[in-house]
Amino acid sequence: MTYLWSHKYGFDAPYTGPQSLVTVPETSYSLSFTGYLGARLWEGGELYVDPEAFQGHPLSHLLGLAGVQNGELQKASGEELRAYLARAYIRQTFGLGGESREVPAGLNQLATHYDSRRLVVSVGKFPLTDFFERSSYANDPRTQFMNWTLLTYGAYDYAADARGYNIGVIAELYWDDWAFRAGRGMEPIIANGRSLHYNLFSRHGDQVEIEHDHVFHGQPGAVRVLVYRNLANAGNYRDAVAVAAASGTIPDITAVRRMQAKTGYGVSVEQSLSPSVALWGRGMWCDCNVEEYSFTEIDNSMSAGLSIKGSLWHRPDDTLAAAFSLNGLSSSHRAYLAAGGLGGFLGDGQLNNYAREQTYEVYYSALVYRGVHLTVDYQRVANPGYNADRHGPVNIVGGRVHVEF
Repeated sequence: MTYLWSHKYGFDAPYTGPQSLVTVPETSYSLSFTGYLGARLWEGGELYVDPEAFQGHPLSHLLGLAGVQNGELQKASGEELRAYLARAYIRQTFGLGGESREVPAGLNQLATHYDSRRLVVSVGKFPLTDFFERSSYANDPRTQFMNWTLLTYGAYDYAADARGYNIGVIAELYWDDWAFRAGRGMEPIIANGRSLHYNLFSRHGDQVEIEHDHVFHGQPGAVRVLVYRNLANAGNYRDAVAVAAASGTIPDITAVRRMQAKTGYGVSVEQSLSPSVALWGRGMWCDCNVEEYSFTEIDNSMSAGLSIKGSLWHRPDDTLAAAFSLNGLSSSHRAYLAAGGLGGFLGDGQLNNYAREQTYEVYYSALVYRGVHLTVDYQRVANPGYNADRHGPVNIVGGRVHVEF
């Protein structure tokens, strides 16, 4: 169970558009319950099924920020608790030799032994972020950073439904310290929609990742390179601006949708400096003339952070961490918003003074009882919606209760 609460303080702005972050104080929350069920089917075969229930209330109707302050919030969320199936997939592992490595039981992981060289195929329903860009320090809003831009690459428009889940197939080849991953998932029928398009050959999100684990001065680290390519019925910002200029209207991305592809490239690094201190960083760029389709309105992103375990002050299960992200838009995306266009999350009615949206977050997570973690969190956002006229900064305080048993 995870309960996440946040409060946004009021800030000054010269104007507010139809999809702006409102300037008055607001409070937001999310509540989720997830069951993690697993079973061995046959040699190398595992089944995982995760029923889930969720409810939530976002800030400003989930509008006005590229980096939403709560990574648990869903585009399909509401204040009524609703149950659904988050994951349901089969994992088949083919051992290829090498060292035998013991894997302890965990969420969606039965206790077992794996060969250091193996092929793993997963088929079914899951979020793509379960497999790609699995940072040890910035991947899970239930236990780590809360802001959307710190969960994965900000510009990673990974295929997903409105809740963040997908149906697809993933193949992973592990070869000692190397890992090679490739996957294809379903795109939503419409941008940010709840229903997926079930033909994986006509519309899809593809991604390939290479990871290398290493030891530097006796401490573990990893480097990952990811490339993704989406093919979907999406609008092009240049087309929308051109049509609007010719007709004397406000550009509308939904009016120029057609089958189009976009590609993104990302690099991620993490490195332990000691058993208690680690650094991480990631960056991604995409050729984003095509609209955001499944994640958020970010076309290029950089983020980095520091994580410190509480063993330094005799609380080994606590964590103190801080991070920042710098997110940007393509020139065509900026022109679209400047002309008054509305995106999936943004739309101040104008964008005369573009600036990168900057997010800073710091949290302290404490184990207060067996399986119960309490977290205090602070976020500071400058230039919400990439608008220097509405610079803010926006100050957000939050808290989290996370229970595992």
